[in-house]
Amino acid sequence: MKRSFLATFCAAALAAGGVAYAQAPKPAAPDTIKIGVLNDMSSLYADNGGPGSVAAAKMAVEDFGGAVLGKKIEIISADHQNKPDLGASIARQWFDSEGVQMIADVPTSSVGLAVQEVARATNKVVINSGSATSDLTGKACAATGLHWVYNTVALANGTGSAVVKAGGDTWFFITADYAFGHALERDTTAVVQKAGGKVLGAVNVPLNNSDFSSFLLQAQASKAKIVGLANAGGDMQNSVKQAAEFGIVSGGQKLAGLLAFVADVHSLGLPIAQGLQLTESFYWDQDDQTRAWSKKFFDKMHKEPTMEQAGVYSSVLHYLEAVKATGSVDGPTVVKELKSKPINDFVIRNGHFQEDGMLVHDMYLYEVKKPSESKGEWDLYKLIATIPSDQAYKRPSGNECPLVKG
Repeated sequence: MKRSFLATFCAAALAAGGVAYAQAPKPAAPDTIKIGVLNDMSSLYADNGGPGSVAAAKMAVEDFGGAVLGKKIEIISADHQNKPDLGASIARQWFDSEGVQMIADVPTSSVGLAVQEVARATNKVVINSGSATSDLTGKACAATGLHWVYNTVALANGTGSAVVKAGGDTWFFITADYAFGHALERDTTAVVQKAGGKVLGAVNVPLNNSDFSSFLLQAQASKAKIVGLANAGGDMQNSVKQAAEFGIVSGGQKLAGLLAFVADVHSLGLPIAQGLQLTESFYWDQDDQTRAWSKKFFDKMHKEPTMEQAGVYSSVLHYLEAVKATGSVDGPTVVKELKSKPINDFVIRNGHFQEDGMLVHDMYLYEVKKPSESKGEWDLYKLIATIPSDQAYKRPSGNECPLVKG
């Protein structure tokens, strides 16, 4: 006799040692609206999203009032373990059997793309704060898929463009070998070449890698002025640490962290990370508004929030406001409402949606402080430039998204 899908899935999740999803389905009660936070809870991206994103989502529900349309709002969560098939299976289970109306966060671009396909097929909403690939609002765009915090185009237009303007006109990429890394290398290459720079080479590195020695030696041998790190989380941290051991920077080359979070810099420490330029959409110490919310987050999590975690809060809050405004949880109806209005809060500044589902907004180019410049454990960045939304999200070529007219 063939095993049921649920039995097979649960066994696989348990065998993988996963948090993922080993419980029987729990349909939403008639008086409950469910939102699912799906992310990496235990591996290389957990510090940037993980439990902190769940806490942020719950903060948004609390600040909203805990109920909408006369129904209680419930936050559930799961660990996709950075596996697209597992992420898609959880999303399908949530949408089909558990009454989840919206999925938030979804870091790891390969998982983000897979989950968005499930949302497309079910007309449910997925709001991505963790994945980076610009394909989410490019060739893989979906009518009920929204991209909230940043993408590889904005990262390229921020860090990539700034580095080239400062004289970094030859590049070698160390690239995470999956959808995110390839998109970031592609979009940054376009920016570098448009500015008159050259890419001398690239090497693909398996996800969640611990030994970057051979890849760094290739970058060193290329003699490129800039070693572009098209990776993130633990991979980005290991790259930077081992680059210091190999004397990459002391030998005259520079590192460009194309996606770095405040949690990464905190983990690396200023003696290693100082001087790195990076692009973010949110920094806890940006102004009074960011500091006020971040204090509440810090009181819960005992660390400062990342842009991904702040973005989860923002996306959940605006989603609930759209549900209230429309009196509906129907995916297309809620997304139409979200797209119809500007988005402005302590996370998103000067935001509005494009037809493709990308929330474009101001981005910020920061430089990591020297130890002598820092006044405290989390005082890590100094602002170099504000990148207006129309510049930050400008694609170097046309958009393949079928939703884009003309």
